[in-house]
Order: sequence, then structure tokens, then C-alpha cells
Amino acid sequence: MTKKVINIIIADDHQMFIDGLIAMFKDHPYINVRATANNGKETLQQLKNNYFDVVLLDINMPELNGIESARIITLKYPQTKIIILTSYIEKELVTQLIGIGINGYVLKNTDKNELETAIETVCDGEKYFSGDVALNLINAATKETYTDTFLKPDKKLTVRETEILRLITKEFTTKEIANQLSISEFTVKTHRKHLISKLKVKNLAGLVKYAVFNGLVD
Repeated sequence: MTKKVINIIIADDHQMFIDGLIAMFKDHPYINVRATANNGKETLQQLKNNYFDVVLLDINMPELNGIESARIITLKYPQTKIIILTSYIEKELVTQLIGIGINGYVLKNTDKNELETAIETVCDGEKYFSGDVALNLINAATKETYTDTFLKPDKKLTVRETEILRLITKEFTTKEIANQLSISEFTVKTHRKHLISKLKVKNLAGLVKYAVFNGLVD
């Protein structure tokens, strides 16, 4: 994770919530609350006059809501990472914002550590979604219902299992995986069967979803 100073702007129409975040980050060694805004127009004005690494953006704001603000920010200030910070978790809304190009989606009931992790993660060029948000998307896209163990498995994968899982996500065939790792096709099939059982998914699609949401895809 990056340890350089991260300048953020908090955009929310509830001043008490903003004040709480300011207090949360007051003594943080490298997350700096450089500005705040109470609506979308104020947010865009701040972005016009100052540089920010991250904007923590509420959705339900007056004058210009978070969705339209995010759309403009991604077009005019692509270097600024957007983390949606909201109480809304509806699949259609999350999907719409992902399509716009946000970098993260975190619920307001999150704790300090997760929010810090989200900020650091997007600054390192990766996406970050709260566990509840990710699970909601997965469950909506499949006929299966996954629990939080899907994102935080009890059993750690072995090095070999991780290698095979990554090759599966790259659409390697059983034969290709065997050749790549210098093992037999039977061994590959055995590992694949164990992975499905261990991760409590039903098929290869479940393995791929697990790999994607656990950051195992290159």
C-alpha cells in the first residue's frame, strides 16, 4: 500500500457526518482532508481549483447528486479517484456507478480501518468494494447465494491451488494447465475438484468469481 500523503475531499450534505470523518482522519499520518463540500456543485468547484487524490462522494446530495457528480469527475478529473460513501446498496445503483467509472464503493456503516484500506487501495490503482456490496452484486448475478466466507474463506489456498486457480481464470484448458505447471492432467482435475469443494462453489464460474473478488486475477 502507498504511504505518500493522500489529499482527499469529503462531499456529503450532512455536516455532522463530515465532521466525524475529519475527526477520524485528524491524526492519520498520510490521509489529509484537504477540503469538504455539501453538494455536487461545491465538489466540482473544489476540484477545479485544487488537486485531490480521492473524493469521498455521497449519492443523495442537493443541486447535483453523487451520480451526476461522479459522471463529470471521471470525464474532467480522471486522475482523481472516486469512492462512493453511502448507505444505498441497490444492485442497479452500484452497477450504474461502476459503469460510470468509480474506483470504490463503501457503506457508511463501515469502520475506520476499512475506509482507510479503501482509500489506500484505490490510490494504488485497484478497485475496492465493501464486502456487503460485492456479495450483493455476486448474488444478483447468479442463482446461488454466497455468504461472507466467499470473500473471506476460512481455509487458505495452497501455492499450487492458487496457481491453478489463476490459470483457470485465464481460460487455460486442463491440458494447458498441466503443461504449464509440469503436472499430469489428472492432478489438475483433482486440484480443481478440491478447489470447488474447499471454496464451496458449484462450478468453474464460481471459482472465477471467487478469484476476481479476492484479487487473485492478474
